Amino acid sequence: MVKAYRQEHVYKHPWERVSAASWRKFADPENKRILSHILEVDTLNRKLDTDTGKLHTTRALTIHAPGPWFLHRIVGQDICHCVESTVVDGKSRSMQLITKNISLQKFVEVEERISYDPHPENPSAWTVCSQETSIRIKPLSALASMAEKVEQKCAEKFMQNSAKGREVMERICRYMEAESARV
Repeated sequence: MVKAYRQEHVYKHPWERVSAASWRKFADPENKRILSHILEVDTLNRKLDTDTGKLHTTRALTIHAPGPWFLHRIVGQDICHCVESTVVDGKSRSMQLITKNISLQKFVEVEERISYDPHPENPSAWTVCSQETSIRIKPLSALASMAEKVEQKCAEKFMQNSAKGREVMERICRYMEAESARV
């Protein structure tokens, strides 16, 4: 069984501000309070492809694993390690992030894809964020109804955390907007 969902959000800020805010999302102490499920973020690799002008970044994320308490009991831990791969193309004004868990894979597979692109109706002032997440609980596949419930609980937690992430991004964008107005 796979639980998948898709969300879209429009930031009423230009792509340059939103993509910059994405990099600052985990750094600010105020954000750490709101995004308390994110325990640690480390940049593993950052490379600018001089031929294409694209920035490729790989980060390691340590998170408090979403899901119901009984899943943590079965798995034996509530910490999950993930790898986030980001590609920023400044020429086409596109930012693509793919995050996958690298721990707990024999129990659950999670993949999140986020893209930030100029909004088609107002490309110079708005940014559309598209998020797709898939969650697959593995050992419970024989117990389909239970697996479905666990996947649903995990999806609900992911959607709650997504809302927190959007709140943080909006706050950073407003801060950056005010900061640029002072200059």
